Amino acid sequence: MTGADDGADGVARAPWIPGPRRPADDHADLAGRPEEPDLTGRPEEPEAREPEGEEPDVPVLTHGVLKSLLGAWALSACSAGETAAVEAHLTECGPCADEALRLRDAVALLHRDRDLDLDPLLRSRVLENCLGRRPARIPVPDWVTPYDAETARLDALLRDIGESEWHAPVRLKWYEKDRPVRRKATVAGVIGHLFAVDGLVAGALGLDDPLGAGTPELSPSERTEAFWSALERPPGRALREPWRDQSHTLIRTVSFAGRGVADLTVTYKDFALPLRDSLLERAFECWLHADDIANAVAYPYEPPCGAHLHGMIDLATRLLPAALAGRRRAGLASPARGLVAAGAPGRSLHLEVEGAGGGHWYIALDSPAAVGDPDRAVAQVAMEGVEFCRLVAGRVSPEEAAAGQDGDREAIRDVLGAAASLSRL
Repeated sequence: MTGADDGADGVARAPWIPGPRRPADDHADLAGRPEEPDLTGRPEEPEAREPEGEEPDVPVLTHGVLKSLLGAWALSACSAGETAAVEAHLTECGPCADEALRLRDAVALLHRDRDLDLDPLLRSRVLENCLGRRPARIPVPDWVTPYDAETARLDALLRDIGESEWHAPVRLKWYEKDRPVRRKATVAGVIGHLFAVDGLVAGALGLDDPLGAGTPELSPSERTEAFWSALERPPGRALREPWRDQSHTLIRTVSFAGRGVADLTVTYKDFALPLRDSLLERAFECWLHADDIANAVAYPYEPPCGAHLHGMIDLATRLLPAALAGRRRAGLASPARGLVAAGAPGRSLHLEVEGAGGGHWYIALDSPAAVGDPDRAVAQVAMEGVEFCRLVAGRVSPEEAAAGQDGDREAIRDVLGAAASLSRL
């Protein structure tokens, strides 16, 4: 980092920082400004001058405003007048000049062909900082951000793997009727699975379904099998682009659609979710399958951030009472002990989730319409957040789940079994 030098007036001055290249008519006329030494090591270039009569107006801005424009300046998002004002300020303010250098170097890392090892979250942090300074006119709704984040993280991983790794074997696992089910796939096959099931959300929004018309009545597993069977050759890297385009289209469509779209129903054949929960469920599956892929290619992969993980756990706990009732009808859970009116408090299990995304949930045991009640808790289960998600995804069995248990053993067994039953291909 080049340091500031002292001008003749004793004021600390920073070296000139060349900004993003612009046409000559986008720069303010620097005539009459004291010449600063070029310490960047770059060869001198002829100074671009504005044609007479076409100077942009250079606004008089406070230090705070100029500092807030540094991110936009580094992304070439400032107007001509703002650019001139920022670049003039950088010759006089050492701290802002240092920050501008850091931001300009960070923008260079946003190039799509850069290696993932640099830092997969750097792009998100830079854009978040810039949008915080100058918010987007059509922001992504908060309930869409988990899906946005998880698809972006998976895409970063996919860009970083080689062609041959797209055919690496991936072992998928879930639970059906208390029995583990395993299926072999490839990295490309898993992306095809996400692409096919995301098509249910696309169809609900009136967008193109990758399986074509007449397939919404298929379950997620059936859609996946149909998509795999329709492929003429083993899938490879070519699947990444249509999957990513689809996820971008979903996010953009929902962001422009307005508030009411969150309650739109997405049907999964045997059950349905409002769009708000459906995209959270898709984010959950995207993370778990990204982890499957990372394990297959020996690549490190972190869980979602705490806030997103909390939302995923909350969705699972809201689905548990209905799942428990379904297992009871199938003879896979113990009978209800005391039905209550809809909305009334009932016998409950206290689920304490520890770590990132953790919290406390009270799960109604006897009726899906009942409300969990701390005063009527008959059992308690304590579990780490990621481990609970792995149970819900069918990666571990109820017996393998590392859980602290206390109270009614039958209720604990029923709830852990219901959690595993939420899993599917």
